Amino acid sequence: MLEDIHFERHFRTPYSEGYYIMQGSNLQNNNRLGTVDIHFTTTAVHGTLILERDLEESELTKLIEQIDEDLVLSADMPRDDFLVSVYVGRDVGFYSDEYFAEENSDSAEFEDNDLG
Repeated sequence: MLEDIHFERHFRTPYSEGYYIMQGSNLQNNNRLGTVDIHFTTTAVHGTLILERDLEESELTKLIEQIDEDLVLSADMPRDDFLVSVYVGRDVGFYSDEYFAEENSDSAEFEDNDLG
């Protein structure tokens, strides 16, 4: 079931990385399966895996193994353990300072118009 999985990095710091987990190799079948954030400490690597759909236990363990092989071990950081927290949810939006600035601007315009 989990074929054609690949990872697209969306951020990197000196001690952490975040990836989109994509499934499919062409544009029509290129679906996001979820995201994974990886944080490197001096003794362990911590992962937060957020899936956008439920997986069977066997698929989940294979995905975690692939994350370990493709992303954690390739980072060449020493580690005693790879600890992964797994969540299933859905993307409800993306928020940034720009979003809140626009929303506050819209609210101020509404209040100005309401006073007149």
